[in-house]
Amino acid sequence: MAASTTATPGAIPGNPASDKIAPKRLIAFLIMVFGMFMSILDIQIVSASLSEIQAGLSASSSEVSWVQTAYLIAEVIAIPLSGFLSRALGTRMLFAISAAGFTLASLMCGFTSSIEQMILWRAIQGFLGAGMIPTVFASAYTVFPRSKFHIVAPIIGLVATLAPTIGPTVGGYITDALSWHWLFFINVVPGIGITIGVLALVDFDEPHLELLDHFDWWGLGFMAGFLGSLEYVLEEGPRNDWFGDTSIAIFAVVCVVCCIGFFWRVLTAHEPIVDIRAFTDRNFALGSMFSFCIGIGLYGLTYLYPRYLAEVRGYSALMIGETMFVSGVAMFVMAPIVGRLMTKVDLRYLIALGLVLFATGTWQMTWITRDYDFYELLVPQILRGMGMMLAMVPVNNIALGTLAPDRLKNASGLFNLTRNLGGALGLALINTALDDRTDFHISRLHDKVTWGNAAAVEMLNNFTQKFQGLGDAPLMALKQLNQIVHRQAVVLSFGDSFFLLTFFYLALSTLVLLLNKPKNAASSDAH
Repeated sequence: MAASTTATPGAIPGNPASDKIAPKRLIAFLIMVFGMFMSILDIQIVSASLSEIQAGLSASSSEVSWVQTAYLIAEVIAIPLSGFLSRALGTRMLFAISAAGFTLASLMCGFTSSIEQMILWRAIQGFLGAGMIPTVFASAYTVFPRSKFHIVAPIIGLVATLAPTIGPTVGGYITDALSWHWLFFINVVPGIGITIGVLALVDFDEPHLELLDHFDWWGLGFMAGFLGSLEYVLEEGPRNDWFGDTSIAIFAVVCVVCCIGFFWRVLTAHEPIVDIRAFTDRNFALGSMFSFCIGIGLYGLTYLYPRYLAEVRGYSALMIGETMFVSGVAMFVMAPIVGRLMTKVDLRYLIALGLVLFATGTWQMTWITRDYDFYELLVPQILRGMGMMLAMVPVNNIALGTLAPDRLKNASGLFNLTRNLGGALGLALINTALDDRTDFHISRLHDKVTWGNAAAVEMLNNFTQKFQGLGDAPLMALKQLNQIVHRQAVVLSFGDSFFLLTFFYLALSTLVLLLNKPKNAASSDAH
């Protein structure tokens, strides 16, 4: 790790030369962290309650999915933009605008009476709230001295991983206790408090409003077209036969064209909207790659577990939330442990251990049956929580903790973008794998369930006797047997998806050797 890239606290206006953290700055940072928590939580908080929102707004299943998609598309466009805006407006003003806008959009989401209004306000909520996420990461690695990174890094790592993990849990509880409207109303009071707190306490840097004179509107347009189309294709592709759907094919072309335009602008513009030169730093580039891959598992399992519990076990939103809470507890417990280990152990070993633990948890799920319940999911979820924290926190530190302060704001946006894009790609691949493997297993099971199979014939006869007098007993028995076959095929496809994740993360664990050996937080000086 080159000494020239070490983040020097002295380069940040007002940062004390000593290792002592001023209480005012710590309080301001914790307020910002809570804002980031709200923004990330809102990605998943509605996922367990989409059916209630659909009923409340009289929407179709395809329309209500846009409650999620609109937020994600808007967020993925805003996250890299935040680097430029943070330099131009300053951390204080950008974060206050983001928090206030997010709060207002949350209020309007709760008051909506149509699906069109909901989609609009969710997009605004995602776009404005996204600015809080990379701003916290950048602040963590510029405001605090290097010797305190082992304290700060677990805090932001915990929030970044815990918020999407417990999102379904929190959403399930709120919807069950109150109504889906309160998924949004609950943001209002904290959002006002965060806005006021940031305006009063944050003084990390100074705005450079002259940068707005060179704002690259073409770059923004190309970036919005590139990232927005990419997110749309990844979200809608598995549901609509990928490029067999006309709209997905069109957006794929738009994505490619805008991608070319975007990279042309960021390489030639006087003041590019995103500075991609951060990727010339080896550890940042590799850290972003690991963040992308970790995002696949972070969001992938937050999707896989609830889907299994809903489709196979028939759990309600609240029951899913209670089952998923185990991973959140494991992450919370691991955060301070990871902080301590970062001062004593090579960060690369921590990442490798985290990825192996994660893979172990998914490996145990490859044997999944339709009877898997809370206790069967307990150990895999604990391993998932432990592994995610052990991998994510050191990756954050390696990627951002070694960059020069003047590059951090842009780099933080890019780094957080990689995690979200990894999650989007992971969900697309997992959905595609589930569909393809379900069809495969149905075909295989249909070959087995024939008139020559004594067990199948006996089960069919038992169902026929059971439905006698209730209608067309033979037809009802066939439908019942077909449902059993389909359910078993679905369960087998879940096992296959967990196996793919196991193989992927074991392979990824070997790539930590590509990282330059970083210094431990305790052994790093602050000069």
